[in-house]
Amino acid sequence: MVVPPLPSSQKRRIMPDISNSKAELRKGLRKARRDHAANLPPQVSALVFRRPPGPVIDLVPEGAIVGLYHAASHEAPAAGYARFFMEAGHTLALPAITHADAAMQFRTHTDPFGQTDLEEGPMGIMQPKAGAPAVLPQVLFVPVVGFTEIGHRLGQGGGFYDRYLAEHPGTVALGMAWDVQKVDELPLEDHDMPLTAVITPTRIYGPF
Repeated sequence: MVVPPLPSSQKRRIMPDISNSKAELRKGLRKARRDHAANLPPQVSALVFRRPPGPVIDLVPEGAIVGLYHAASHEAPAAGYARFFMEAGHTLALPAITHADAAMQFRTHTDPFGQTDLEEGPMGIMQPKAGAPAVLPQVLFVPVVGFTEIGHRLGQGGGFYDRYLAEHPGTVALGMAWDVQKVDELPLEDHDMPLTAVITPTRIYGPF
């Protein structure tokens, strides 16, 4: 049986419903993430995400350019992974955005210990300075607001990572999250890009 396409008016009704669902999920998951990170004892905070576990290291080819992120408040920290991969001989990169409507690019990150090569970007996030060379990471560690155990991701809502991954197929995309950010399912749209795996302090989901 051939299913006729939805009338455009019905499509318009469905899209806001998904957007509203995502907005409500983001609100609740950001609170859960914030509360969880704030309640971690200092001795625990100092240990989580310090070094990628063996199965994650196995997903990073020798010599690959590794893209990470400068964690915002309460996000899963990525600085320990940055230091580890630099010491292992990898070139590092962080996302850089010139303005809200621009495509995200990655620039080399040369000082994961002192972060002297970073400056505040237009979105209020630290990023490599404008003169840093642009590169294409083969492996990308990605922040998440929420995730499912089969690799679906809820991001901040700007679509930067979804667009980047759609334009660079084959990139290994590894989400980093607290365990409290896991949900049973997420509302999905055509542009939502899945992750290769998700890493939390207690387990690894995937590779998918």
